[in-house]
Amino acid sequence: MSSASTPKQKATATDSPTLDMLYGDNVPISAKKDIMGDVYCKVADRYDTVSDMISMSMNKRWKQRFIEQMRPMPGDKMLDVAGGTCEVARRYLQYQDTVNHDTTSSVHVVDFNDSMLQVGRRRMAQSSWMDNERVTFAQGNAEDLADVPDNSVDIYCISAGMHNLPHPERALREAYRVVKPGGQFACLEYGHTDMPVIGQICRWYWDTGIPFLGQVLANDRVSYERLAHSVRTFPHQKRFAQAIRHAGFHLPGAGYELYQWGMMVAYIGSKPRTA
Repeated sequence: MSSASTPKQKATATDSPTLDMLYGDNVPISAKKDIMGDVYCKVADRYDTVSDMISMSMNKRWKQRFIEQMRPMPGDKMLDVAGGTCEVARRYLQYQDTVNHDTTSSVHVVDFNDSMLQVGRRRMAQSSWMDNERVTFAQGNAEDLADVPDNSVDIYCISAGMHNLPHPERALREAYRVVKPGGQFACLEYGHTDMPVIGQICRWYWDTGIPFLGQVLANDRVSYERLAHSVRTFPHQKRFAQAIRHAGFHLPGAGYELYQWGMMVAYIGSKPRTA
């Protein structure tokens, strides 16, 4: 990963930890994107529904809490990366409308998977946000946001997306590049539960319970096995917080907040105003 002093440099194969080093994963990096792309094509139409069932409806609460902790300001322009189904984008705009009484804020949703974007477009199709162009969509790669200018967004948001990326350190550098000085970095990601008994239960649930539920609820055990594996092999929150800081962002305190003992983790920080 890049140092804080050189956040705009392009990532190379040798200047930062690779996915294998971060995840301990035996899936070749070159195959990771295609594998996860295939998974999301299969689960796109029922992704949020099954995720809610799997998380016992905690998924909605986590995302709402995440938005509230972000405390977006009126007029903020948010980039929602890996946000295809618009679950976070919708909550963000609702917050702006109801809490800030603001109609000038906007969100640009980027996802590498067109099937997920189609779900989001359908959900937003009849909304005033779509009519007023407060929500826009583009297919794109979190590791190379070529169409997003430097220092152009107030908030960079990614929810449950980092664990799918072949090179999350590259996505962090792209996040640093596109966020305005003083802007916000907000990441919601699955974490690791360190409490012994609860942690053991959570590991069993990811390894065995979630693939079983994927089979029962979506008739697709293999896709949910792959999703569970990508989550289980993601770095511990302490290590990922270090990676975020290494990309140049400031994270207060420990650098993260645990939801439900670490089942989900919120990382909310900022880009220095002097950057």
